[in-house]
Amino acid sequence: MNGHGRIAAALRGMWPDKIPVMLHNFQMAARESGITMDQFRRDPHALAGAFIAAIERYGYDGVVVDVDTATLAEAAGVPVDFPRNEPARVKGGRMHDLRDVATLSPVDLRDSARVQVWLKGSRLLKDHFGDKIWIRGNCDQSPFTLAALLRGMDCWMTDLLDPDRSDDVIRLLDYCFALTTQFIALMAETGVDMVSNGDSTAGPAMISPALYRRFALPYERRVAAFAHQQGLPYILHICGDTGLILEDMMATGADGLELDYKTDVMRAHALMQHRIAFVGNIDPSGILARGTPHDVAVAVDTLLRVFADTPRFILNAGCALPPDTPSENIQMLMATARGFR
Repeated sequence: MNGHGRIAAALRGMWPDKIPVMLHNFQMAARESGITMDQFRRDPHALAGAFIAAIERYGYDGVVVDVDTATLAEAAGVPVDFPRNEPARVKGGRMHDLRDVATLSPVDLRDSARVQVWLKGSRLLKDHFGDKIWIRGNCDQSPFTLAALLRGMDCWMTDLLDPDRSDDVIRLLDYCFALTTQFIALMAETGVDMVSNGDSTAGPAMISPALYRRFALPYERRVAAFAHQQGLPYILHICGDTGLILEDMMATGADGLELDYKTDVMRAHALMQHRIAFVGNIDPSGILARGTPHDVAVAVDTLLRVFADTPRFILNAGCALPPDTPSENIQMLMATARGFR
């Protein structure tokens, strides 16, 4: 069974021959290939080459095509900063008044040069690996988090609590839903094996479960359904401790949940083991980037033992790996996963 087959099996609830590994390692892959993040986000050949080199070095099963968390926001007119050796980042919202949602113009993502890098890079990877390695085309932000980037985080949090602004909140979420799903449709055309989004602003670290269920969850459900309409499995990622909303996240219809290391794995296992794939959740900074190979081996072995009774498991970091993650730590992660019985 190859990497593609392992991840496909885990998502279907079938036993793979080995623990499937799908690393969220775009910054590390760029650094090890000797290219800057500026080159990575502007050149699809550099992007694809970095991932191909990482697969050849470590032998993991699935590529997460990711570039930054600001591409959709930039396409929608949000000011964005481009550090040479870091992912792009937003510099503040573009809406001074929520009522400005009525003036937002439709965006055609085919005109976005940076969206095209994600798409062309994904197509190059799929062309290179075929059905040997699983290609997950991440599609930037879910509607709730994208709305926060357009509005500005502080203003968005205030808007959610004001009943007089609810109609405009929904209008902005609808606008962002159109952008998120447009990206998914374009990514589906590249031939990738699955798609995903991040929605970290929707997590309990930022808003209450009640606000999540009212404003974020309905759009997460619609996005997952849209991905399935494109014929693709779907993964949802939310940073932080998602224990308070884990059952709600499972109700989105996603095929897998990529969970942060702060989420209680025993609770996640009890809820998810026979229903939805768990993706994660080794601490990317404290263990993989700052720990020793022994620390990595212990953390990976401990996690694998928790999920040893279910095939619905894909090993990953809990979030994106830091660029300076030591190579020997990823080698240990792979050795521990491959040797697990």
